[in-house]
Amino acid sequence: MKKALLTILFVAVAGIFSASAQVTGKWKTIDDETGEPKSIVEIYEQNGKIYGKVVEILNPAKKNAKCTKCKGSEKDKPILGLVIIKGLTKDGSEWTDGDILDPNKGKLYSCTIEMDGKDKLEVRGYMGISLLGRSQTWHRVK
Repeated sequence: MKKALLTILFVAVAGIFSASAQVTGKWKTIDDETGEPKSIVEIYEQNGKIYGKVVEILNPAKKNAKCTKCKGSEKDKPILGLVIIKGLTKDGSEWTDGDILDPNKGKLYSCTIEMDGKDKLEVRGYMGISLLGRSQTWHRVK
């Protein structure tokens, strides 16, 4: 009986720790207007916060694209290698209170991400309140 309880406790604790790590890894982004794959974004944790960097651009014609509409330090930087998700913190099952950059429009939005199963990531960018935004589903790259 004690072994069964210890096993259940171990599985529960392991599940809690792995749930926070699930968002990390490489994700294929999908253009919500065309439905075509756009890029691969690597999501990583740094100092307890989540960040995401463009590590591959899937359209060969856009491989050397720059963030011409961006402001500040991102202005005219290559999109490849650009950190587009910044500073998300864990809040229950979501990662919130950070920003996401749309390099095509040069706009910065508030961001929330949440796992949808083990291989789908719901990414929501919005201005002001979450109702005024749009969501994308990203797919884990294996």
